[in-house]
Amino acid sequence: MRTQVVIVGGGPSGLLLSQLLLKSGIESIVLERKTKDYVLSRIRAGILEQGMLNLMREAGVGDRMDAEGFVHDGTLIAANNETFRIDFVQRTGTPVMVYGQTEVTRDLYEAREKAGGKIVFNTDGVVIHDAKTDAPYVTYTVDGTEHRIDCDFVAGCDGFHGVSRKTIPDSVRSEYEKIYPFGWLGVLSETPPVDDELIYANSPRGFALCSMRNANLSRYYVQCPLTDHVDDWTDAAFWDELKRRIPEEAADKLITGPTIEKSIAPLRSFVTEPMQWGRLFLCGDAAHIVPPTGAKGLNTAASDIHYLYHALKEHYLEGSDEGIDGYSQKALLRIWKAERFSWWMTNLLHRFPDQSDFDLKMQQAQIAFLRDSDAAQTVMAENYVGLPY
Repeated sequence: MRTQVVIVGGGPSGLLLSQLLLKSGIESIVLERKTKDYVLSRIRAGILEQGMLNLMREAGVGDRMDAEGFVHDGTLIAANNETFRIDFVQRTGTPVMVYGQTEVTRDLYEAREKAGGKIVFNTDGVVIHDAKTDAPYVTYTVDGTEHRIDCDFVAGCDGFHGVSRKTIPDSVRSEYEKIYPFGWLGVLSETPPVDDELIYANSPRGFALCSMRNANLSRYYVQCPLTDHVDDWTDAAFWDELKRRIPEEAADKLITGPTIEKSIAPLRSFVTEPMQWGRLFLCGDAAHIVPPTGAKGLNTAASDIHYLYHALKEHYLEGSDEGIDGYSQKALLRIWKAERFSWWMTNLLHRFPDQSDFDLKMQQAQIAFLRDSDAAQTVMAENYVGLPY
């Protein structure tokens, strides 16, 4: 086979890139290691920045999102027995939208299938060849049969554990990482959200977050030790702990019920540089990871897709390689700012095992400054709704 762009990874970032390229008449083939049902079963982020929303609309897949998504004009922060609100629209003129990553992925699959887009599932042994030449190609096997696709470019959208990042030689690649000493225990329940907006809570017992997917599907998190296992937490224990960490008025009206999904996610910050090697480009989790506190995971992938999509459009439609040559530098400038914000939010709201009395006082002073300062609230709002591309 031959195509213009091979996209390794059939998650939302790879699908979004392929759909955007289609709109510009650029051919692509998507390779996915798992099945479609497996990809759609993954429970992931649900808060979308305006940049991501605009990309979905540009790709022609924004109708259901705009009809069913929940627009959020602000968020609540609870700490030290009080709650205050950050008004995104007042501070920036821009809201965010709650629309689950599973729904984003479902919309993109539907669009790709309707357009006859080529997606190959259950691919094993993907290898990216000759990325530093003008004639890269990708090999893979399906059901024991090897296949080859010749192409002009390869987009690595295959996540942290994928082959794309590892294709860049160690001598070329620099990696920066911070592992946080706790995880998030998250549950999904078919219950109405406790509040119309998200609640971020800093408590002496640890961090908690009240979020949602829709009017009857709630997503809740509590900070937990890395040594915990899902089986350690019964539903009753989770609800009891959540109520202890969120504001009393929220705990009193919290509707509990059986959880339909429960998992523990470790937290890390990670960036690899550069994000391109020859004609191979890294996007999303293949290049960077953020702790979920700042709601930046899918949104940082979207900014990568924005830069790469426009670079490929310039190459094919305008004959310019300026965007191609500058992709890594431009993408990393925004990524590191998103990493900083996610790191700051994580440090602001969690209790750390080695936190000294001085550290706690500094954390409390940071929260008080955010509560009382218009400038600080504007900075947080600008970062939360998404910095410009």
